[in-house]
Amino acid sequence: MNTTTPHTPGIDTERITDLAGEVLDWRFKAVPAHAWGSTVAEFLATKPTLDDLGTPLLTLDASALEHNLHTMAAWCAAADVDLAPHGKTTMAPALWQRQLAAGARAITLANLAQVRVARAFGVQRIHLANSLLDPAGLYWITTELDRDPLFSFTCWADSVLTVDLLRQTLAHRPTSARPLDVCVELGAAGGRTGARTLHKAWATAQAIHAAPGLRLVGVSGYEGALAHDASPGSLTAVENYLRKMAALHDQLRDEGMLDAADATADSVITAGGSAYFDTVVREFAPARRTGTRILLRSGAYIVHDDGFYRTLSPLARGAGPVPLGSAMHGWARVISQPERALALLDGGKRDFPYDEGLPEPQLVRGDGRLRDRGRVTALNDQHTFLRDADVRVGDIVRLGLSHPCTAFDKWNLIPVVNDADAEQPHLVDMVRTFF
Repeated sequence: MNTTTPHTPGIDTERITDLAGEVLDWRFKAVPAHAWGSTVAEFLATKPTLDDLGTPLLTLDASALEHNLHTMAAWCAAADVDLAPHGKTTMAPALWQRQLAAGARAITLANLAQVRVARAFGVQRIHLANSLLDPAGLYWITTELDRDPLFSFTCWADSVLTVDLLRQTLAHRPTSARPLDVCVELGAAGGRTGARTLHKAWATAQAIHAAPGLRLVGVSGYEGALAHDASPGSLTAVENYLRKMAALHDQLRDEGMLDAADATADSVITAGGSAYFDTVVREFAPARRTGTRILLRSGAYIVHDDGFYRTLSPLARGAGPVPLGSAMHGWARVISQPERALALLDGGKRDFPYDEGLPEPQLVRGDGRLRDRGRVTALNDQHTFLRDADVRVGDIVRLGLSHPCTAFDKWNLIPVVNDADAEQPHLVDMVRTFF
């Protein structure tokens, strides 16, 4: 949304720049009524501060975003791997543009609705980390492929039945000059999607390879569903799974079943959320030496957090010289103190993520600290329960948040401040989301 942003290949930068012309009104939480009728650019030109916004509020920190973008880009470059960040984390084309400008190869997405947003903003390389079985959606994708020779699209399949449905749907459309690129997905017991055995994955791969209109381009999977911490047992489970993925890829490659994923690449092997991407790179390293493209799909890194990823991220566990920093904060006002040790804040589940840990009180606006830090013990739809904190009605509390993947969906326009630690943070941008 920065009007000075230079052109970035792989996305329609002008369309993103146009978002600065969106008119502010009642649709956008925390935007003050006096700004209604102004465009985003006009409002930012008034140099608003945090005090100009209402509560509850979610903000992004400009310096932390920049740090995270360049830290992850540098790590991937040093590891000689590609990054297709998962766009569902933010659903913010302006942030996708920055990720692509920093060197990301593609944008990963999870469903057809998200792909449509990406195409509306001209994203040229899309990796759908899922199967695509909706006939109308599949037809639309193939027409997009035929219409735009620069558009690259890959989806997944984890069973022979999935491949049969793809083949049957494609058989009822006009002949396309371009095949649909598909990765065979290997899963694991207790995981999410994915063929549960190497035998079933191999059969699925054979079906893709043999199907008219389909092209087998690699092996895919998601290790994050198998572990939730960095304990030795969790790391071992992740390693064992990734080794099976690598073995499947090697067998398919040796049999000559894998095609190039696009005009500039060999086949692909892809895994890597935001928790174990260092393990992914280590276990897939032999495949890279044979010319295979290793594609990470980490999405949360650009925002990071003050909870789940704070300690689980590989860069917090010594996999890199510099850790990531949390770029998101919640702000909520004390509106009631019905008991001596209890304060109620005006933000809740509709405003802040809570599925991977409750918000953490960090400081009081204008004070710089919590005299007694206290703790959040529960969230209701519109309230936060803050206990044992030395606050009073009217105070604004900054909250550290956990899990950006369930934060952005609650806000359709997110203010970006220059420095969340400043006495008076200033707005420098506003990020539009499309959920």
